[in-house]
Amino acid sequence: MIIVVGDLVTDVLVEHDGPVRYGSDTEAAIRVTGGGQAANTAAWLAHSGQAVTLVSAVGDDLAGRQRIAELESGGVRCAVQVRTGAATGSVVVLTGATERTMITDRGASLLLDPEHVTSVLAGAPAGSHVHLSGYPLLHDGSRPAGLAALAAAARHGLTVSVDAASAGPLRDAGAQAFLSWVRDTDVLLCNADEADVLAGPGTADEQGGRLTAHVRNAVVKQGAGGALWCGRDGSTWSGAASRVPMKDPTGAGDAFAAGLLTAWLSGRGPEAALTAGAELGALAVGRIGARP
Repeated sequence: MIIVVGDLVTDVLVEHDGPVRYGSDTEAAIRVTGGGQAANTAAWLAHSGQAVTLVSAVGDDLAGRQRIAELESGGVRCAVQVRTGAATGSVVVLTGATERTMITDRGASLLLDPEHVTSVLAGAPAGSHVHLSGYPLLHDGSRPAGLAALAAAARHGLTVSVDAASAGPLRDAGAQAFLSWVRDTDVLLCNADEADVLAGPGTADEQGGRLTAHVRNAVVKQGAGGALWCGRDGSTWSGAASRVPMKDPTGAGDAFAAGLLTAWLSGRGPEAALTAGAELGALAVGRIGARP
């Protein structure tokens, strides 16, 4: 069982061909779907046949009910709080062929109760793994829930992975603070921008080496340049990206995490885990939207 902790929101996906013309009109295709880093990762895990539970919070509204129903229909077990008086979070995703920008209202995600998180993890089957989206740690309202997940996992002897989430909020929270929160995590995943914030400038192997002073293993994703796995013992493994036409990068990192964790937790080594992550990430970028 993998227990994923973090956001479940509505994505308003705005697919535009050219640059956004600020102050005027920009033609785009717009669609509404489920989103949230944690929820997306959970969906890709279920798609891969992995038993998975999502711990999150939504509002007592139609959007929240729809978001839960989507995940359950895809095989995700939802331990999702419904917070009365709050709205389900929503994100406007401006996406082009190579990059996406997110405008975010975290909504009920900021109200995830630490006691709820602790209760779910206390009932986890032996040998479960906790995957924490970094977003709960990066916001004052949800940080206690994120810290509760890490503390409960440690108490119950569960392995833990953390996704660094997003460079901007990481910078706001502070690299040293974030690294202190995730200290001795089994696997930290970050993309190149997030690695720059957390480890400073340098090559991926230099950054990974610095990060392993704080965590047991660090994975630095480099998009089309592949990914690098660095262990605390100084060992490194590299994985190439799968070459496919890119339609939408939204959710690629979430799919990569799902593929990597499914392989690694099944006993395969870091190199095989990187390959599995790249394969699922390639599947994600070849379609529109963040979910399978």
